[in-house]
Amino acid sequence: MSSYTYNQFRRVLKKAGFVMVRSRKHETWVKVMSDGSVERVHVSHQHGKDIPQWLFAKMLRQAGLTRDEFERLLRDP
Repeated sequence: MSSYTYNQFRRVLKKAGFVMVRSRKHETWVKVMSDGSVERVHVSHQHGKDIPQWLFAKMLRQAGLTRDEFERLLRDP
């Protein structure tokens, strides 16, 4: 299983339509869905460091993404 960095996760969030709305202890990224619901993801400021697997899975759930979707968005220019 590959490890991903916080910077890579930020790139994927941007491609998926998320916008950073707050940056204090952690960054808060949000995306308003078509039904009006809001997806919220919290990202640490540890830019180039690897995300632990358990935290990566939690962040994917918060973003509503699968690992395959994440990897596809990461590969797309």
